[in-house]
Amino acid sequence: MHYPGVPPTLLVLLGIASVQFGAALAKGLFDEIGVGGTVFLRVLFAAIVLMAIWRPSPRGRSRHDLVLVAVFGLVLACMNLSFYASLDRIPLGAAVTFEFVGPLGVAVAGSRRPLDLVWVVLAAAGILLLSDLGAGGLDGLGIGLALLAGAFWAAYILLSARIGQRYEGADGLALAMVVGTAVLVPVGVADAGGELLVPWILAAGAAVAVLSSAIPYALEMEALRRLPTGVFGVLMSLEPGMAALAGYVLLGEDLVAREIVAILLVVAASAGASRDTALAPRDP
Repeated sequence: MHYPGVPPTLLVLLGIASVQFGAALAKGLFDEIGVGGTVFLRVLFAAIVLMAIWRPSPRGRSRHDLVLVAVFGLVLACMNLSFYASLDRIPLGAAVTFEFVGPLGVAVAGSRRPLDLVWVVLAAAGILLLSDLGAGGLDGLGIGLALLAGAFWAAYILLSARIGQRYEGADGLALAMVVGTAVLVPVGVADAGGELLVPWILAAGAAVAVLSSAIPYALEMEALRRLPTGVFGVLMSLEPGMAALAGYVLLGEDLVAREIVAILLVVAASAGASRDTALAPRDP
């Protein structure tokens, strides 16, 4: 899909907005089907879309390839589950900021520039400021779950590179999404039960998947054709700020000045660290 006449920077920003407003919509489903049910529907519909588009088959694959895609699927499931669980306890902007430690760490680890120490210090200052040094401003378990999601996001980035070497196109990702869906079945059913069959809830789950997956993936892939990777990475670094905006507009989640400064510090650190290495987008 092409978007002639639309600046690539705008495509990236629209993709980021779609992801975060999708997360805000997902948070609105927690009262109806719980965290587990919401995550299950999000991954299920993403898997359906990817399988319909790419139609991959595990036949003829080596045992190593199948194990790799199974691990990838497990990581995808755990990343989404821990992130959504954090959303149930802390504001969206804060959750995404803590989670961003994962891709930021991968970007810094892949560089050898002394200047990156500055970005590490900035990010650390932002995280400490946002966590308020455990003073009780944010739920501690929510912070831990967001950081865990960041660790899984880092693992996702590293695994996706290996998947890309073994599978064509999005074949590996599509199969991994199927694995992730299977892993999340017990969690989704236990949390939501028969509510998973309610038509409007299914529609809302599909909307979350489209907003969080299909739309941003299409926009970001088009933008990458016309943008240097470093510029793309800097733009992706705005995601915590967009998350805070989505949380404020859709969920009424206010941020105090300290939290706003903390998010800006992490955004600045991410932008600086990704000037030569693009921060990878979330799974499509």
